[in-house]
Amino acid sequence: MSTHPLEPLSASELERVAAVLKRDRGLRDTARFVFIELHEPPKADVLAWTPGEPFERRGFAILRERAERATYEAVVSLTSDAVVSFERIDDVQPPITVEEFDIAEELVRKDERWRDALRLRGVTDFDLPMIDKWSSGYTGESDSTERRLARLLTFVRSGEHENGYARPVEGLIVTIDMDTWEVLDVTDHGVVPLPPSTGNFEAEFFSREGNYPLIEGYREAMKPIEISQPQGSSVSIDGHSLSWGPWRLEIGYTPREGVVLHDVRYVDKGKTRPILYRGSLAEMYVPYGDPAATHWNKNVFDEGEYGLGVLANSLELGCDCVGEILYLDAVVNDQDGGAITIPNGICVHEEDAGIGWKHTEYRDGRGEVRRNRRLVISFFVTVGNYDYGFYWNLHLDGSIELEVKLTGIISTGALLPGSLQPGDEPGHGTIVAPQLYGPHHQHFFSVRLDMQVDGQRNTVEELNSEAVPAGPDNPWGSAWRVTKTPIESEAMSARDASPSTARNWLVTSSDTVNGVGGRPAYLIEPGAAAPFFAQEGSQQLNRGRFATKQLWVTKYDPAERYAAGDYIAQEPVAGGVSRFVEAGRPLVDEDVVCWYTVGVHHVVRPEDWPVMPVARAGFHLKPVGFFDGNPMLDLPPEPMGDHCSHHGGGGGVGDAGDPHEHGSDAHHG
Repeated sequence: MSTHPLEPLSASELERVAAVLKRDRGLRDTARFVFIELHEPPKADVLAWTPGEPFERRGFAILRERAERATYEAVVSLTSDAVVSFERIDDVQPPITVEEFDIAEELVRKDERWRDALRLRGVTDFDLPMIDKWSSGYTGESDSTERRLARLLTFVRSGEHENGYARPVEGLIVTIDMDTWEVLDVTDHGVVPLPPSTGNFEAEFFSREGNYPLIEGYREAMKPIEISQPQGSSVSIDGHSLSWGPWRLEIGYTPREGVVLHDVRYVDKGKTRPILYRGSLAEMYVPYGDPAATHWNKNVFDEGEYGLGVLANSLELGCDCVGEILYLDAVVNDQDGGAITIPNGICVHEEDAGIGWKHTEYRDGRGEVRRNRRLVISFFVTVGNYDYGFYWNLHLDGSIELEVKLTGIISTGALLPGSLQPGDEPGHGTIVAPQLYGPHHQHFFSVRLDMQVDGQRNTVEELNSEAVPAGPDNPWGSAWRVTKTPIESEAMSARDASPSTARNWLVTSSDTVNGVGGRPAYLIEPGAAAPFFAQEGSQQLNRGRFATKQLWVTKYDPAERYAAGDYIAQEPVAGGVSRFVEAGRPLVDEDVVCWYTVGVHHVVRPEDWPVMPVARAGFHLKPVGFFDGNPMLDLPPEPMGDHCSHHGGGGGVGDAGDPHEHGSDAHHG
């Protein structure tokens, strides 16, 4: 029994959605269920709802009917056991399903043209190659949405379980139709020998000879770090409703977005105050900057063309999350409408977050210190070669952070022996092993923030810092000021990063006033940003235009959820936020949505091979005038012990930070 209108569909509810559609719409065996998820009720209904009141449950489904080459969207009422709507969506392709990828690999293995290309490279064991499934991109009119296309690349393992990405089959590209299951084209741009190294990194290969880099075994183990909470976790979860310290929220999950934060609120002096109605990843885009035949068309929308929620890991290994962990299962669907449960797909835990606030009076050594904590809600996905972790961190000081962790294996290319002189690099990548390189590329993550700072009426202001011109207002030459410019309409809402003016953005309440007479607000404090280098006219820019700006602001529309549009596969031009703002709707004192772009500029390093150390990127939401003072002022002192003391001892001039802090912050995997 669901306890909240925004609780994700359970396994049984998901399967009922499919069953009702099969029963009432007479679906054939050629119909595939792409995504099934909660059909979220209207925002006004959710905000007016009180616990214990009844509410209607609805499911939303995207289907692909192979026999008709058609895509459908459906809404099913679970409450009334009936189909509410069933609509054909013309000229689109939905995301590729996991089952389609699995079938595609076996389809290619049987193709004689593909086998001939491998024979030219000395490969005769056709069980060793692995097929990487890439969305088709848009290379021209032949890629129209009439056919359901994918383009596949080939890599060859040296043996079972070996790292196939060490040996790419350069120049070999296979195009298939996933409606008819035909291999449409096998293009071979010329033989490049397979690189000689294996690139293995799993423990079972350490003692074998011939690996690159040569690893003889593990280094000496370090002393253990133990994280324990003898009294248990401070997190309370009822269904998907979460309470932790002053924070209240609902944890959602969809097959496309993965984890979604709903109705995020903070209890301030006994009053529960809204901050964020819905926080989600709205797109993830990875364009490559290498014009070589195998790589130029790599511009994949991992969310809109595949779906992140369906690719989530089961976090059962014991190292993805460390400490007193609360897990939630993630439920997605297979193409027949059956439920797939990803055990422990969502990790929830709290961490020590270092010093929250501190001051030592140097005159007498008296001091006070309080430690901060953060609540971490995370999930990890594997998209082919890459692995991505998404971490929503909520701090006791009222701030919210999204951190993205990038790891896994780079997508590789092969070089002709002798094509480069010692010390040279390929023009659009980095050598990581003999005859093997990693192409330059970028990662762009659009985060949709449906803000509700003290209510649904907000205004977004852009903040820029500037030096005051020399003169009477700046007699000493050191003065600077911050200018605030309201983003009055969508026509001016596409905003660039500007480190030279320390640019950030303030989302202010239109209806409340703080204790000093100002407007409560939350600041979008930028983190990683990357300029988009694809040029006008390229499919990379045409399809991924959201990535050209660090911030977009739109007026709330429940139908506008994805930064590149509802359907991006095989589309020559993106829909999404770059089109939404063309409406020019007013934004002052409105229900606003902020779309923030996290950009990662990846110039590959040798250190990224054979498996990439975690790279981090993200941004912060910080309260500005939302509280009347430090919201952690009421934190009680930590219990006295041999690791922590108060009021004196060891302070004074020259006190280096925190002389009593012996422990190390606990970090998630």
